[in-house]
Amino acid sequence: MKKKILVSYLFTKFDEEVSLENFKKNYLKYKSGDNHDLLICLKLLDDEKIQYIKKKLDNLDYILFIDCEIKNDYDFGSYKRIAKKYYDRDILFLNSHSYPTCDGWLNKLIKFKNNVTLIGTSASYESLVDSLVLKRRYKIISHLIKKIIFKRFFKRFPNPHVRTSSFLINGQIFLDYMSNKKTNTKLDVWKLESGKQSLTNYFKDKNYSIYIINTDGNKFEEKDWKLSETYNYFNQSKSIISDKHTRKYESLDDKEKFISRMNVWGI
Repeated sequence: MKKKILVSYLFTKFDEEVSLENFKKNYLKYKSGDNHDLLICLKLLDDEKIQYIKKKLDNLDYILFIDCEIKNDYDFGSYKRIAKKYYDRDILFLNSHSYPTCDGWLNKLIKFKNNVTLIGTSASYESLVDSLVLKRRYKIISHLIKKIIFKRFFKRFPNPHVRTSSFLINGQIFLDYMSNKKTNTKLDVWKLESGKQSLTNYFKDKNYSIYIINTDGNKFEEKDWKLSETYNYFNQSKSIISDKHTRKYESLDDKEKFISRMNVWGI
């Protein structure tokens, strides 16, 4: 018998309490449309804070996962340990800034899930090489060094990748990908999302189907990702999962949205 989907939400000491409150509010507001287990992962929090968070979540039915790692190895470090314990589950990973935006949010995602798919809620063609901007003229040398480093690890635009603020994947398959991956620095985790050896490129090489799903319940392949209207395109009104970057785009004026859209999609 196939086990229930695991919805995993991560909260760390670096996150503001409002993120947790927003997740809880919207998780309770919108029906998932499918039977699942909710896991709350708490990371780098002391015992007092953990007890406080547990009281905040007292009306949620969830599995508590205390990540005992003492150093910050970012979201992917926690995701790896969750996948190690729940390797036999399909897991929807949500970072601390994420929450559902519509009824049936989980059902819309899992109806396209099988053993050879990677499911995302948004994607991008952006390349860190091309979007790197010199912000202070006196830092030219450090800018050039960063540019050289980025060219080594990231493809030039277009650089298609699923955004890893939220994605659905099998636990064992995710572990296979993470087996030799580092999560020690911000550069390490950028590489996992959009580098030459990214999660997306790993599964493309294995001929997996990679879909973005929107609130209409429609699936979009790589060539049409932008048409899903889930990230930095048109009114971006069809994101199943909201995150801090989708919300940032919504707050921009028309000129700023144009610049952001050009970085992400080139159009």
